[in-house]
Amino acid sequence: METRKKRIVSFDLDMTLLDHKTWKIPDSAMRTVEALRKDSVIVIGSGRDMNGAMSVMYREMVKPDAVIHLNGTRVEAEGEVIYEHFMDKERLQRLLGFAEENGISLGVTLEEKDYYTNPQGVIRMDELRWGSCDRHFEDPWKLLSLPVRTLVYLGGPEGVRELETHFPNMKFPMFSGLMGADVIEKEASKAEGLRRLCQYYGIPREQTIAFGDSMNDYEILCEAGLGIAMGNGVEKLKEAADYVTDPVDQDGIWNACCHFKLI
Repeated sequence: METRKKRIVSFDLDMTLLDHKTWKIPDSAMRTVEALRKDSVIVIGSGRDMNGAMSVMYREMVKPDAVIHLNGTRVEAEGEVIYEHFMDKERLQRLLGFAEENGISLGVTLEEKDYYTNPQGVIRMDELRWGSCDRHFEDPWKLLSLPVRTLVYLGGPEGVRELETHFPNMKFPMFSGLMGADVIEKEASKAEGLRRLCQYYGIPREQTIAFGDSMNDYEILCEAGLGIAMGNGVEKLKEAADYVTDPVDQDGIWNACCHFKLI
């Protein structure tokens, strides 16, 4: 696609654009997006399905030109799906069996239904994070007949280490709060999504910028011409970033774009 835009700017959603303390996108971040829109392709690159019921409101606020959903397993540009990938069913079956056997909370939410092994662990983590749990649990084995792109692990780092040992062909990047992780096939990443968008828009990788806070942003920050970690991000991500800005609740996106004279 021919475009007059000079760069691609990709934003993670949770704790990058969206402040979990208020569940709002700071006004300064929205002003930044609007200023960048004049000469930049605006992308949301998230571990979420940005078409989901709990996410679409933020997509409608940001109005991105393109979306990297679910860690690169679905990529949309200008409303068109340009790439889609589903998890291998044999891998999915082995993951569910291992998690169920070892008391690990692993699954995914699809169409407002929660398919998790060890749902008590999910309830416990939700109560720790949000103070309550209001989920509608279903049999996780139903996932074998559903379109699954990625999974979610809920728990601490010890569970991630156990999963990594038994599933070397998967990735388990932890959330910034270290209370869970995405479960992704190694073939998929936000970085792959960014490469696909570069090809679609005809914009070189050197003219891309990526913002993030969690380990599922590691690859896209390394891939982008300029990788920017939020001040509230995990330390390993900050070490890999080209620049570390202020936290999400301290105008981090605005301040970074001012620093690089993008706005």
